[in-house]
Amino acid sequence: MSHELSMQEEMGEKFLDAAARGDLTMVSTLLSQVPSFINHKGYRGWTPLMLAARNGHYHLVEKLLSHGCDRFLVNSSSQTAYDIAKFWGHKHISNLLSQTDVSCQRLLQGSDFDQQENYFSRETLDRMSAKRTDKVWLEAKQSHPDTIYLLFSNLSPMVSSPQDGNDGGETKLCQFKYEVVKDLLQKPATVLVFLGVEKRKNCSSSFSSSQTKGGVQDPAAWFAICTDDDEAELLKRCKQKNCSFPKMPNRDLLKLTEEEAGVVAQARSVLAWHSRYSFCPTCGSSTKLEEGGYKRSCLNLDCRSLRGVHNTCYPRVDPVVIMLVIHPDGNQCLLGRKKVFPSGMFSCLAGFIEPGETIEDAVRREVEEESGVKIGPVQYVSCQPWPMPSNLMIGCLALAISTDIRVDENEIEEARWFTRQQVIDSLFRGESPAFTAPPRQTIAHQLIKHWIGMNSNL
Repeated sequence: MSHELSMQEEMGEKFLDAAARGDLTMVSTLLSQVPSFINHKGYRGWTPLMLAARNGHYHLVEKLLSHGCDRFLVNSSSQTAYDIAKFWGHKHISNLLSQTDVSCQRLLQGSDFDQQENYFSRETLDRMSAKRTDKVWLEAKQSHPDTIYLLFSNLSPMVSSPQDGNDGGETKLCQFKYEVVKDLLQKPATVLVFLGVEKRKNCSSSFSSSQTKGGVQDPAAWFAICTDDDEAELLKRCKQKNCSFPKMPNRDLLKLTEEEAGVVAQARSVLAWHSRYSFCPTCGSSTKLEEGGYKRSCLNLDCRSLRGVHNTCYPRVDPVVIMLVIHPDGNQCLLGRKKVFPSGMFSCLAGFIEPGETIEDAVRREVEEESGVKIGPVQYVSCQPWPMPSNLMIGCLALAISTDIRVDENEIEEARWFTRQQVIDSLFRGESPAFTAPPRQTIAHQLIKHWIGMNSNL
């Protein structure tokens, strides 16, 4: 066994070396022998894709992407292959890694199509929203042997954690088949939400999809179940070890893979809505679930919510602006900290958008309320679903037109201007960082990194 492991490690190193040299033939040969090498990690967490991006091997990057490598893996410096290509000036490769659509770029000239995918935003499932009103189809999918169920208690999914206290391992969602959870589906208090079906190119469940008569795979459907049954009894249903329901979702859910985080963002947000809307907001009567868990209808036939379209009947999403404020000199940014933050951590300012307010106006209002700094131009960068409980974080850069800080201590306890070098040291683990950056899974981290990369080529 040790000899086999040694051979595997030797072949893995050979694969990484071929990727670094741009040896397309050798990479193809080794991939055909051991497909799992596609995301093999070497020294300091560098993958074949990162090495190819570092050395400008465009065709090899293209090859690796076509084989389904994970472009969002990070090395020990929290850099993706995209970050590396951008740092070394390989624009053609960074465009490829950022999923640039050439036709869109031609039609919308002048737009920046460096698409940033944020944690919780990966769409692993096809939501199949048109099927939510098809009761016959949904019922057939619920009892199908390949259907995947995720089990939630108090809005926390059942997960299996790394054994032996290995913090570097990944937390995994526990997946169940129909036979294991069918008794829960019969209970009146159980909430069931249809999440979608697996995308054919990206099936991530541990169960194989079924075959139709024509030999074409019928993608597995996914559902989320939320129950008020005793957690200890629910955990007995899982055969895996180290299973639990996370008690601190803001921290524990950041340990999921990108694919599973996207599923949880959808499931938890909808389940959180159900937990708050058991009764009709219009008349106070009880409500019932419809459309695969994406609608609640009032049981009072005289309720006006049954006539016309009402946003109280459908899952709500609360928009939040989160912004990195740039100093007028262009070489500093404004970060703040709340009392609940870990010691030394500073992050971007953020706040809810109010009714009748634009994104730009919300940015200007929130920054001035929290820090006293006035804002001029505002630029949208990217967004992130944040299922705590159901927010959409709208990430922006904001240019300050004043610099004096007057902190509103009700919102944050401190705000400071940090130089570009201080931010770089904090992001990339310098010797004496001025602050601790927010986790890489947060859009705040990505906004800070985006700003650093705009001019310093990181």
